Amino acid sequence: MEKEQEEKLHMYRHSMAHVLAKALTKLWPEIKLTIGPAIDNGFYYDVDLDHGITPEDFTKIEEKMNEIIKNNEDFVRMEVSKAEALEMFKGNEYKLELINELPENEVITVYKTGEDFVDLCRGPHVENTKFLRSFAFKIEKVNGAYWRGNEKNKMLQRVYCYGFLDKADLKQYVAMIEEALKRDHNKLGRELGIFTTVDYIGQGLPILLPKGARIVQLLQRFVEDEEQRRGWLLTKTPFMAKSDLYKISGHWDHYKDGMFVLGDEEKDKEVFALRPMTCPFQYQAYLNEARSYKDLPLRYNETSTLFRNEASGEMHGLIRVRQFTISEGHLMCTPEQLEDEFKGCLELAIYMLKTLGLYEDASYRFSQWDPNNREKYIGTQEQWDEAQGIMEKILTNLEVPYEIGIGEAAFYGPKLDIQIKNVWGKEDTLITIQIDQLLAEKFGMEYVDSDGKKKNPYIIHRTSIGCYERTLAYLIEKYAGAFPAWLAPTQVKILNIADAHLEYANQVKESLEKYGLRVELDDRNEKIGKKIREAQLSKTPYMLVIGDKEVEEGKVAVRHRKEGDKGAMLVQDFINLIVAEVASKEIK
Repeated sequence: MEKEQEEKLHMYRHSMAHVLAKALTKLWPEIKLTIGPAIDNGFYYDVDLDHGITPEDFTKIEEKMNEIIKNNEDFVRMEVSKAEALEMFKGNEYKLELINELPENEVITVYKTGEDFVDLCRGPHVENTKFLRSFAFKIEKVNGAYWRGNEKNKMLQRVYCYGFLDKADLKQYVAMIEEALKRDHNKLGRELGIFTTVDYIGQGLPILLPKGARIVQLLQRFVEDEEQRRGWLLTKTPFMAKSDLYKISGHWDHYKDGMFVLGDEEKDKEVFALRPMTCPFQYQAYLNEARSYKDLPLRYNETSTLFRNEASGEMHGLIRVRQFTISEGHLMCTPEQLEDEFKGCLELAIYMLKTLGLYEDASYRFSQWDPNNREKYIGTQEQWDEAQGIMEKILTNLEVPYEIGIGEAAFYGPKLDIQIKNVWGKEDTLITIQIDQLLAEKFGMEYVDSDGKKKNPYIIHRTSIGCYERTLAYLIEKYAGAFPAWLAPTQVKILNIADAHLEYANQVKESLEKYGLRVELDDRNEKIGKKIREAQLSKTPYMLVIGDKEVEEGKVAVRHRKEGDKGAMLVQDFINLIVAEVASKEIK
């Protein structure tokens, strides 16, 4: 979309937010308005209202909005003093809070819509509501939202509306949202029995059910085997440590708010904290003995369970959680080895993404420090310039296309973040590769170089598949729950037509299980059509139907969830087919 068109769309959405606000005040005069911005897909307004707005109210709100639009009401900009603004909005503590934060001498703008509605706003707006007649909008939902995003403040109601310049754009967007709903891992993952959450356990602490646990187990085995093949050494470190460890690493000063601290610093002799990352623990393996340049590169990997005290408003299904497991690794190397080792980490990450089918969905961000916010970081300007210069050179040499993210670096070094969007367009980091030249010195990590001098190694912090919970979420959405056969929690369902076929069905099941295949036998006394439909809905890759003919011929009737009926096969022929598909990790 061209910039001019974007600006027009933003202005129309902003104007519609005022129309929504006026409609709400007409329907509920006691309402208190707070803020109502334009957003990427429309607009919203946060309101304080005792009446709980429900979908049953949407039609009358939309009707009232259309009535205001048809009245051809002017948007009139007015400039007022701070004292006048305080008087104008004296019954609304939310507007008063915003006004009181402005400088005393600042000119404040308000906009009138018609003769009977005024709101605090910078604008701009369309001149008259008649320009909004062709604007297509639809109330999407009402959510709770804390005033100013602070969970200590009052919970408000946020009325979301889609808004587009014409009906075709709105229709296309709504269709996209409907497709997203079908794939949303937070909905589909629960429906398929992959995970659940429980209020009295807590936000961000999902329970992986047998299907979800099996998928994660398969991923972990795959990752650990591949890392071992590439020269990584497995470690196993504690889930917690004394504050002393985090003070050395800098986490205590720079990350304590994001940690779960066990104990009281003022009262307790020893205070512990659950680990938010593994690096300071794995460094102890390096420090366990003296190192020479001949020992490097030294690569440690770990399937690490981590704990981060995310804000409650940030929690989302499996994508953002408070306890998660990650494919973490730390690599110590000489300066001369840095580029090749970074390349190896990136190649591993790309191999994982391609195998999982996520490669085409990935984008790259070069996350740098913010020199204007120095307290967030350790190290000097010169050290950061050097580290970021090295990473820039490496990324250029590897021809990695990236965007720059200022202020997104870790507190100890720059990083390459591999980003993925969920079905709603929200982007999160899946895989990270970081360069660190600071923490080795803090921990006294050294090696004797070929010239006999002691030096600090460079450290690469990296994940190969990222957080398993987040990866599982993206895979649910990518495949709408229909996982490739190698990852499917149940790969084959055997469906007998009648009880007379059960003995043979069990023999087939045992034959498949000898090859390590994950098989279920649906031996219920139900019609075969119902069994097939339910197996299809469960997204099982293969169904084997067994009736008189199959028993007589020693075969199975094979059905694939996407390809349908594949005909009768000898049991061994089917085993050969699926074993080859699983071994190749084919996406089918």
